[in-house]
Amino acid sequence: MAAHRVVVFNLFPLEVGQKIRIEGGPRGGDWEVIGLTDRKMRLRCPVTFKEVEWDRFCCLARELENDEWPRQH
Repeated sequence: MAAHRVVVFNLFPLEVGQKIRIEGGPRGGDWEVIGLTDRKMRLRCPVTFKEVEWDRFCCLARELENDEWPRQH
């Protein structure tokens, strides 16, 4: 078989209470994880307090220390 460059994605093991930032796309912004199941994640916006439930999709790109959260846009 031929060798190819393969990009592998793994779901990030989120935990309730985590502060996350999704960059890009329609779901982009700062969120707090408020609920998890094997298939779903429930998030709350720290500015508007809007709550959403989506299929789990987050993959870790990088982790920041001492970063402003939520960001003031």
